[in-house]
Amino acid sequence: MYENQRNPILPLDVHIPDSEAHVMPDGRLWVYGSYDTREDVYCSEEYHPVSTPDMRHWTIHDKALDGNDVPWFNNPDAPRYPGIDWSHPTPFILKMMERDRENGVDMKAEFEKNADLPKPPLLFAPDCLERNGMYYLYFCMPDDSEGVAVSEKPEGPFRIVTQLPVGGIDPAVFIDDDGQAYLYWGQLFSHGVKLGTDMVSLDREKIVDDLVTEEAHFFHEGSSMRKIGDTYYYIYADMERGKPTSLGYSTSKTPLGPFTYRGIIIDNDDCDPASWNNHGSIACLNGQWYVFYHRCSRGVQQHRRLCIEKLTIMPDGTIPEVKMTSQGVGEPFAPGEAIYGYQACGVSGSCLIGTGGRYEEQLMNIAPGDTALFRYVRSEEAYSAVEVEASGSGTMEILFNGQSAGTVLIRNGVQISREISAPAGEYTLTLRFSESDGLTLDKLTLH
Repeated sequence: MYENQRNPILPLDVHIPDSEAHVMPDGRLWVYGSYDTREDVYCSEEYHPVSTPDMRHWTIHDKALDGNDVPWFNNPDAPRYPGIDWSHPTPFILKMMERDRENGVDMKAEFEKNADLPKPPLLFAPDCLERNGMYYLYFCMPDDSEGVAVSEKPEGPFRIVTQLPVGGIDPAVFIDDDGQAYLYWGQLFSHGVKLGTDMVSLDREKIVDDLVTEEAHFFHEGSSMRKIGDTYYYIYADMERGKPTSLGYSTSKTPLGPFTYRGIIIDNDDCDPASWNNHGSIACLNGQWYVFYHRCSRGVQQHRRLCIEKLTIMPDGTIPEVKMTSQGVGEPFAPGEAIYGYQACGVSGSCLIGTGGRYEEQLMNIAPGDTALFRYVRSEEAYSAVEVEASGSGTMEILFNGQSAGTVLIRNGVQISREISAPAGEYTLTLRFSESDGLTLDKLTLH
């Protein structure tokens, strides 16, 4: 059992991105995602579900499925539906092709050359739902195959049932109010189809293509379907801002469209200098809606961690964009409460969250001009001081909602000054670094 409400929500050595969150019949909220363990690629060969009864107490469950046990993996006859249509590449593919041409690379030729090479048995983004006392886990792998595994328990272990007669990435499952189940998947173009009552069978002739697309809906990957009232919400990695760091959504009055683009729910672009993708979902527990997403760390696209923010569904059905926070699903940081460097929810310049320091991870690689944000802090009394645990030397300005509250000097890991001044209230805390000689930040505490 792990207790925490701050972002990142799980222990620092547990990296679960691509989060699909569902409240199951046991009343607990369950999160199914990938499991980052490698330096060179996304994901790993394992899934580890996470559950909570209250958004504070978390259980990280044992391995639910192992990619090495998938019998059809790397089978050259595995369905590849629909693949990239090189005669009609999307704006994203065109952009990548132009970039690669400038570097002397033929993207199409490289893709085709590598398409049939053996790949490691990685398990990419999954989804899971319960039906008639059984839990159906939908998964995908780097050979573009998709499959279903089942268990009598939400934590598994899951036994493999069958390969699905489709191919691609990021399967998502949805059961409508009338009991009809649907499967969604895809990259750049999405696809959907009704599932049989066995939650496995489907009619390939009835697949609906292009439910949401990059051109019309900024769709990149990461399908997730929810229903609120009489409206269907298609949530996915959104390309509107140039790269898929956002979660966006489109809505429809039917589960297979047509869908209308509505906007962005959250953007993780500032979490790390290397931030590239996002994938998540929304869920409601005890009357409160939340968005589940991931943030990368260590200056690479991998090492993604589960993060959660509270969400509001407006009376007209729209979802206002929310900012990444350090406070997560808890209240703002109070005076005297430790704020760790690794809880920064936004960085600029070269600084990043990396391994080391007194608390496993820290804010590091700090250069003059860099900033780090912590949302939010709150006090009923005026702020007067800050205590810092750091190493190296540097100068950092403390800002509350962009207004300077004072400057802290650190010399060889020793804090020289601590006085600040800011009125009572709730703020975004910003650290602005003007000098750095090997400066790293482990923790700060406001008073």
